[in-house]
Amino acid sequence: MCGIVGYVGPHKAVGFLLAGLRRLEYRGYDSAGIVTLDDGKLHINKSSGRVDQLAALVKQTKPTGTTGVGHTRWATHGPATDVNAHPHLGGGDILALVHNGVIENFRTIKEHLIEKGYEFRSATDSEVVAQLIAHELRNLGDDVTDDLDPYARLVAAVQNSLAQLRGTYGLAIVFREFPEVLIAARLGSPLVIGVGDGEHFIASDGSPLAGKTDRIVYLADHEVAVVTADTLRVVHRDQGDVVHKVKLLEITAADVQLGEYPHYMLKEIFEQPETVRNAMRGRLDFDAATAKFGGLNLTPRRLRSIDRFLLTACGTSWHSALVGEYMIEALSRVPVEVEYASELRYRNPPLSPSTLLFTLSQSGETIDTLAAMRELQRKGHMALSICNVVGSTIAREADGGIYLHAGAEIGVASTKAYTSQCVVMALLALYFGRLHHLSYEAGLRIIDDLQTLPDLIEQALTTNNACRQIAAKYAHCNNFLYLGRQYNFPTALEGALKLKEISYIHAEGYPAAEMKHGPIALVDEHTPSVFIVPRGGVYDKVLANLEEIKARGGPVIAVVEEGDEEVSRIADDVVEIPATADFMQPIVAAVPLQLLAYHIAVLRGCDVDKPRNLAKSVTVE
Repeated sequence: MCGIVGYVGPHKAVGFLLAGLRRLEYRGYDSAGIVTLDDGKLHINKSSGRVDQLAALVKQTKPTGTTGVGHTRWATHGPATDVNAHPHLGGGDILALVHNGVIENFRTIKEHLIEKGYEFRSATDSEVVAQLIAHELRNLGDDVTDDLDPYARLVAAVQNSLAQLRGTYGLAIVFREFPEVLIAARLGSPLVIGVGDGEHFIASDGSPLAGKTDRIVYLADHEVAVVTADTLRVVHRDQGDVVHKVKLLEITAADVQLGEYPHYMLKEIFEQPETVRNAMRGRLDFDAATAKFGGLNLTPRRLRSIDRFLLTACGTSWHSALVGEYMIEALSRVPVEVEYASELRYRNPPLSPSTLLFTLSQSGETIDTLAAMRELQRKGHMALSICNVVGSTIAREADGGIYLHAGAEIGVASTKAYTSQCVVMALLALYFGRLHHLSYEAGLRIIDDLQTLPDLIEQALTTNNACRQIAAKYAHCNNFLYLGRQYNFPTALEGALKLKEISYIHAEGYPAAEMKHGPIALVDEHTPSVFIVPRGGVYDKVLANLEEIKARGGPVIAVVEEGDEEVSRIADDVVEIPATADFMQPIVAAVPLQLLAYHIAVLRGCDVDKPRNLAKSVTVE
């Protein structure tokens, strides 16, 4: 959840640290801090609040060190205060570290260290790690020496400490007596090392490295990296020194810049015609009237034998999985079950050997999804992933998978990654449909429909002004209902989630027919209902549900197909989207719901890209 950066090289570290933290602020933003090594001392600047407040503090102190680490926090233990902000010191001032993750047994370790005379300043679990490493370093004394490895004691102290921890961590550590080296370690929380010319960088993900280097090394679980300006050594807990693979960073500096947009969320909403095109690029097979994927790592014969799909995810990704359930069952006639990953990881569901797991995670680091995948893999099930971040943990550990190619998504509330996930689900539905009963002609019709999708989203984006006007009318309301049926039930859930995430308005999504089984009690003149009601098989049924709301005085905002005069006569406000095939409706209809949430949040003065209490990559349970 938190953001980590680090630098070692010939330049002042502070420039990269602050710029990197700004790019990582979507991962956590309740406090921030940096530590640099200046004249043989650990020089710490940290404060609660945003990175701009830290930058103002740094401007006064002017650190000059060329080695340092930084952190932007999403609180897990202790409130957002200056003292709880990272970095944390160990052993007085022997070392300083930043931490992402949760240490589950920190209280036991803390009590032990207090008995040894260590004093704690913060309420965090992270400070315990700093003090523990300092303690282990002192215990080693001069017992661990290696004329060929000047950092053997540091590595041993870190590894001895990590062996005592239970939980997850991404760590970046500096040592007062070793100003030329950084040590990084990970278990469950991502870390990337950027390889430069005579310099190295550390970050929680690739975004701070864009424009600095295009060569990166992904640190794996149970690995410790020893990083100097000119060298990088990676040590695995069980395997010792390992050969690290340098890969290409696919993010460019332009990908993480706002350009002409006031917020990343709006920029990413308007990128969707291109991102859905990227999700389909090279994956439509006209000759066979199907979809094709290069990374499933399973033969068509093996996939043909699958008799059940299990899709698992969290949050917005869970909604795209629900969309996939409708698509796959409709086109392939194979049963699909969608599970919250946070529940699946602790359940023991009966699964046949011919069940195939798909894990959906935009970041590829969602800890609940990763844990659920690992548990089912442990039981012998094949697990495929659908991720946006190349080289992420889920993508690397899955038995195969599909990348979204949506580019960096900086806004905390997902938009373009969601629609890209839905597109991939549509491609999978086509693929499995053709493996089973779907005819060649039907496959071609679906491909023809999919090819129109970027243009349809372009048209849906023209509703921006209409959504802004509707937002101005209802921004004062504190409760919303979102209602849809069939393919658009998940759309209702996702629309409600977007509004909750960025405007802090209470909103709930329901199947439109379920509204009368309880939620209708909430309907009054101050509670707008957003209906997703394009034409289709249940159009008349949803129209009847809409009438029930109107009969009770509830305002209705309707997302309809162009030219739908029938709904326009009933609804208070209408947003028109282009007509499309049923299975593509949730993708197109999501666009005005994203815009509506965005404009309401802006009008309410909310920080759209950094909503309170949320973080982009959820790496804690």
